[in-house]
Amino acid sequence: MALLQHVCSVPLARAVRSRSLTIHSRSVSVSVSAPSLSPSRVSQMDSQVLLGMSEQELQQLAIDFDQQKYRGKQLHHLIYKTKVKEIRDFSHLPQAFRNDLHEAGWRVGRSPIHRAVTAADGTIKILIKLEDNRLVETVGIPVEDDKGSYRLTACVSSQVGCPLRCSFCATGKGGYSRNLQRHEIVEQVLAIEELFQHRVTNVVFMGMGEPMLNLKSVLEAHRCLNKDVQIGQRMITISTVGVPNTIKRLASHKLQSTLAVSLHAPNQKLRETIVPSAKSYPLDAIMKDCKDYFLETSRRVSFEYTLLAEVNDRVEHAVELAELLHGWGRGHHVNLIPFNPIEGSEFRRPYKKAIMAFAAALESRKVTVSIRQTRGLDASAACGQLRNEFQKSPLLTGSDNLESPSNVSVVA
Repeated sequence: MALLQHVCSVPLARAVRSRSLTIHSRSVSVSVSAPSLSPSRVSQMDSQVLLGMSEQELQQLAIDFDQQKYRGKQLHHLIYKTKVKEIRDFSHLPQAFRNDLHEAGWRVGRSPIHRAVTAADGTIKILIKLEDNRLVETVGIPVEDDKGSYRLTACVSSQVGCPLRCSFCATGKGGYSRNLQRHEIVEQVLAIEELFQHRVTNVVFMGMGEPMLNLKSVLEAHRCLNKDVQIGQRMITISTVGVPNTIKRLASHKLQSTLAVSLHAPNQKLRETIVPSAKSYPLDAIMKDCKDYFLETSRRVSFEYTLLAEVNDRVEHAVELAELLHGWGRGHHVNLIPFNPIEGSEFRRPYKKAIMAFAAALESRKVTVSIRQTRGLDASAACGQLRNEFQKSPLLTGSDNLESPSNVSVVA
């Protein structure tokens, strides 16, 4: 439907308005009765969304509605620069054009914030209420260095829940519902910018879900964030626990963004106990694909390693990890992530002494290491902690509790 809307003639664009209007009116009833929308309905809704469209696509849309081409440029400015959320508020556009867009079932595609939690360190976790009444979580992480330079990272989700069920991750324990559409990914970044009143400088696909299982929407959102929201490709990181054939697909796009692969173990046997999906994607196969990714893109792969006390955090594990990395080439980087506690987990966070010993063992073997600073722990916004009870079932109307960004305390 999206392609049809972009290239169809003016008469055809008008001809589908009655059908589009029916879809739009149903979406209004969704907020009242809160039924669960099927994936096909979600796909149909995405075809009528302005957020995520390029300037060229918006110009074509304007032409399809008997408007001058420059109206599409105005649309682009309103969506991505002014960040207007409703078509009725497109004050720079003729009222007739706004009415036509509304009657044809088009909408901006911004969702309300259901709840926001601010941690003591200024990190904010928000729950965004999607059109099918499911909630998705995203995190804004502000960092100011000693020189006064300010960085704002948006940790975005790619799915509602996650089907991979990594043993240490809260998201997998909460169940899985569906993939996010491109606009549902992009709007997370815009919501963080609105809360902090500051541009997002970095985006990491490390929230809820496995990005490689939703690669089409992730790549579309990546394009939009880079070209329309204007975040540099090198400021974007796509994370994966490993899905067969997808690293090759990603490499073919030759992005200048960082690929972060979640290893969590230095050998196949241990990895299978931590990451159940590892059985279908052996460690040697992942490492070969990472080597090929580097050769294809000239971009260094970053390896994520969650440290679990007395499971994978011993010095001998670090030595084995260094041997694994050196066996598959040079230029690797390991990001150590001390386990963040989640309810009902048997895992524990290692002591600082064990973390430092692990890092030292890698560094002594010429492996570049960083230790991720834990942020948002008291708001359950830290790595591996994202989870909500509405991942599987939609939010009921009686639980509706929307918060305006203006009512959220923010450290900016």
